[in-house]
Amino acid sequence: MSAPLHRKALLLSYFTVGYNLIEGLVSVLAGVLARSTALLGFGFDSFVESLSGGIMVWRFGKREWASEAEEMKVEKKAIRLVAVTFFILGAYVIFESGRKLYLKEAAEPSLFGIIIAIISLIVMPVLFWMKYKTGKSLESRSLVADSKQTLACMLLSVALLIGLGLNYFFHLWWADPLAGILIAGYLLREGYETWQEEKLCSC
Repeated sequence: MSAPLHRKALLLSYFTVGYNLIEGLVSVLAGVLARSTALLGFGFDSFVESLSGGIMVWRFGKREWASEAEEMKVEKKAIRLVAVTFFILGAYVIFESGRKLYLKEAAEPSLFGIIIAIISLIVMPVLFWMKYKTGKSLESRSLVADSKQTLACMLLSVALLIGLGLNYFFHLWWADPLAGILIAGYLLREGYETWQEEKLCSC
């Protein structure tokens, strides 16, 4: 394994964890203040992305494993954990969004949430491309999969921006829970694909 690429993968993983922890905390706080399901779902997804980045830190932070079988066994458990977390978060966001639609519970317009989404739209595409290229160069299946989670986070930013933007500028109360349902769809899809990835691991 190339040492410079190894270090690059590790640094990108550290950045992924740090950035998403901050983004998640800020998004959840803004979501609570604005009563925004979309922002809460986005914040929780950021925590999931941090978990995925943490797995990469663990993998690339250790130079040598006792055996390849040991590495694959632990990675398989980690993938399964991430998949289950996606399913839990997706179910939560669907429940909260459905409840808000049924009760016609409007979220407070959130300019702060819009700013969070815009920043994410700037950072995530660059981070995705750097991790994807590094993963391909290292022939690392896990890092490529992790880069696709970053891509999903970028797509979630688009959904968040649309929902909060419509609510903020046009006072469309239903835009926020609908954006939440869209986010839940991506979470469940990621969970399914991650679960399938775990089944493909030859441990």
